[in-house]
Amino acid sequence: MTNIFVGNLSFRATEAELRDAFSQYGDVSKVSIVMDRETGRSRGFAFVEMGNANEASAAIQALNQSMIGDRTISCNEARERESRPSGGGGGYGGGGRSSGGYGDRREQSSRGPRN
Repeated sequence: MTNIFVGNLSFRATEAELRDAFSQYGDVSKVSIVMDRETGRSRGFAFVEMGNANEASAAIQALNQSMIGDRTISCNEARERESRPSGGGGGYGGGGRSSGGYGDRREQSSRGPRN
């Protein structure tokens, strides 16, 4: 199984379009256009899986720097995803008491007026 990275993909490209283009060079097992989680729109790249390495190589050579839709795509064999260090980075650190600046007011109002 060979996984092919397809970059600079038109945001309007469809999985059917990619399957048609790569199927000219052999059997396509899977096509996945990567979508943005928040917007649901294409992120401009995809992965195409082909079962035969020779067919995948032929597809990469033929389709790299070719036009699909309104863009010149780039194709190469996908590399394994690099492992990211766990922990740290981003998110809320937690800890401590926070009431968004309203804690004192709530406490005062529940005790009644100040003297």
